[in-house]
Amino acid sequence: MVIEIDTGSGFCFGVTTAISKAEEELAHSESLYCLGDIVHNGRECERLKNLGLITVEHEDLNKLSDTKLLLRAHGEPPSTYEMAKEQNIQIIDATCPVVLNLQKRIKAAYEQGGQIVIYGKNGHAEVIGLVGQTEGTAIVIENLDDAKLLDFSKDIKLFSQTTKSLVGFREIVSYIEQNIEEGAQFTYSDTICRQVANRIGNIREFAQRHDVVLFVCGKKSSNGKVLFAECSKVNPRSYMIDKPSDINFEWFKDTESIGICGATSTPKWLMEQCKQFITNTL
Repeated sequence: MVIEIDTGSGFCFGVTTAISKAEEELAHSESLYCLGDIVHNGRECERLKNLGLITVEHEDLNKLSDTKLLLRAHGEPPSTYEMAKEQNIQIIDATCPVVLNLQKRIKAAYEQGGQIVIYGKNGHAEVIGLVGQTEGTAIVIENLDDAKLLDFSKDIKLFSQTTKSLVGFREIVSYIEQNIEEGAQFTYSDTICRQVANRIGNIREFAQRHDVVLFVCGKKSSNGKVLFAECSKVNPRSYMIDKPSDINFEWFKDTESIGICGATSTPKWLMEQCKQFITNTL
C-alpha cells in the first residue's frame, strides 16, 4: 500500500514564524504567555505547552504585568497593545506580515471615511483585529446574502480576511459592482493570502490521486474546514482526523493508496505520526 503525505500541506509562513518566535523565547525562559491558541491545532498547542507556553485570553490580560506576551499570527486590535502598555507587558509580535499589511490598509481607508466592509468570519481572531482598526465600525459580511444587505447608496470599501475563498470574494465584488448606486463609489482590495488560497487547487488534485484521504486538522481551524470540504468534493472517501488514534482501519478496505494532508495549522510531525501509525498497524 502506498501512503503519501502531501508536501503542500502544513504550516503557512505566518504560523511557522509565530511558533519559531515562541520556541526561541522558551529556549532561554521557563515560560511565555500567548494570547489565544498560537495555532488552531490541539496537538501542537500541547507540545508547546510542555515547553512552557501558557495560553491566556483577553479577559486575563488585566491580571498580567511585568511579563512577556506573544501575539500570534492572526493579529490584534489596537486596544490589545494599549492594555499591554498600561500593564507593562512586553509584546513579542508574531502577527503575520500579510495580516499586518491588511490592518494598515484598513486603518488608512477608515481614516479617509466611507463604509468599511470586511469579507470574513464574525468572531474570528483575525477579523476582530481588522475591525479594531476601525474603532469597531467596520461591517463584517460572511457571504453573498450578507452583502445584499449593505447600503449601496454610500461609498463601500471592501477588504477580505486573508484566508477567505477567492471565489466567494469575487462573487461579492461582482454583486456590489452591479448594485452600487449612482453617486456612490465602490473600491475593493483583494487581500486574500495566495499561500492559503492556492492550496485549494493543490489539495483537490492530491485528493483525487488516492483511494482514501486522511485530512489531519484541529477542530477549531476555519481553514481546515474549507480545505476538507474541497477534499470531500473530489473524493468521498475523505476523513477528518485530529490524531493517529482517530484512524479507523475499516476505511482502508480495498485500498491501494492513502493520502495524508492537512490545514495551514497542521504540523508536519503530526502527519508523519499518522503515517507511522498506519505503517506499524497494517
